[in-house]
Amino acid sequence: MAARAPLPLRRLLHRSASLLRSGRAVHTGAAAAAVAVVREPRYPPVVPSLTAKSKSARRRQVEEYHGRVRAADAEEKLRLLTKIQRRKYVLHPQTSARNADRWYQSFTKTAYVPGLPGKFTQPCVARSVPAGEQGESPLAAAAAAAARDAAPAAGEQRAAEAAAAAAEEEEALAEVRSLAVQATLQEHWFMRKRKAFLYREQEHLMAPFLRNLVAGVTQGVVRHNPLLLRSSLDVSPQVCFYWARGSRTIPRGHRSGRKEPIRFQIDDKPHSQIRIPQQLPQFAPMESSYAAEIPEVKESPDMMPLFKRQYENNVFTGAKLPDPACYGHTQFHLVPDFSRRDRMAKRQAEDHVEVFLRANAVGSLFCWTAAQAMYQGFWSGEDVTRPFASQAVITDGQFFSFFCYQLNTLALSADADADNPRKNVLWGTESLRLYEGVRDGEVVGLDDGVLRLLFRFLMNRP
Repeated sequence: MAARAPLPLRRLLHRSASLLRSGRAVHTGAAAAAVAVVREPRYPPVVPSLTAKSKSARRRQVEEYHGRVRAADAEEKLRLLTKIQRRKYVLHPQTSARNADRWYQSFTKTAYVPGLPGKFTQPCVARSVPAGEQGESPLAAAAAAAARDAAPAAGEQRAAEAAAAAAEEEEALAEVRSLAVQATLQEHWFMRKRKAFLYREQEHLMAPFLRNLVAGVTQGVVRHNPLLLRSSLDVSPQVCFYWARGSRTIPRGHRSGRKEPIRFQIDDKPHSQIRIPQQLPQFAPMESSYAAEIPEVKESPDMMPLFKRQYENNVFTGAKLPDPACYGHTQFHLVPDFSRRDRMAKRQAEDHVEVFLRANAVGSLFCWTAAQAMYQGFWSGEDVTRPFASQAVITDGQFFSFFCYQLNTLALSADADADNPRKNVLWGTESLRLYEGVRDGEVVGLDDGVLRLLFRFLMNRP
């Protein structure tokens, strides 16, 4: 029987090398492609736990929450965005705090522009005025001028139409003047009211005057603005809005050291407001707000002072969600007794009169216009795709201030506002005196300029 002889080391190494070479040759060409297709993950991806106390888990919770909000309809979005009850700063539009307009501009990311948009200051704002005279781009104005030069007959026709529109406006203005005089005499001359309680004079005397003026003038201009036929007039409505702006570090407690958003709530109650079924046109392009400046307030809102409260979060325009008149037109606000000019003069705070009016306009118009945008499905995570516009008239019965507001962004939270150049814009006038007084059954010193602005505010339409 032959004995088994061991193979030399050289032959063993040669056989191993040949096997390795043959293995590499197998996985080439079509075989390698088949192996690549077959190789699939056997397990789902590893994601953070929803119940863990970690940053990645918190990030996943926020992402899933935002996904649910984006997939919901407008009514469900409002429920999801307002269901978490936390302590929040409550802003009062009619506040006596010093420099409140700067604080409110910072909280709402609103830039203030003195004066009104061009459509309210032109000689005639009728639709028959040529497009080049409506304050459009210089190229459009140049094209309109060239067309008028090329066709003198057409230019004369447009001029005649503009003259007819101006005559129609003067006729409507005469009717508005008559209604304003009648409302003024009704409360200051014909009515015999006893002396009002302390700090109730505005409610006792000026509130009925403003109610009669708004109702009468609105009905008087209906034939000039048919959109008001389908409008809704709310008296003493409740308007609310809830949002987050910036963040803070929790100073104490079991959550000390963590970041949380700074929450705000506005609960406003205007004297009256007009709602319409169509959205007002924009006052300026969205891109024009990129270069606007906003006051930077680094102090805590407690220094204003503002106080925190914990109650139900509300977003409300004054009407329920399915109401067809879901867009705002004009709000009317009555100055309270503590901010009347004579009382401000006694406190030597005459310089604070216009500050109070601007703060009232910023708070009230942002609240109303932002709530309209949320009714359309927009929120901080899904910013508006078109601007929302609203108007306001603030008066103490004798002095009138006019404001226009354009909402360009709802992305006010700390995360959404990181790279957001948009800013909301407020236009406004100084106080304008409607009349000087009432003597012997006549209104003395009636200013037609104030009535013209009021008429043009109500004539604004898409």
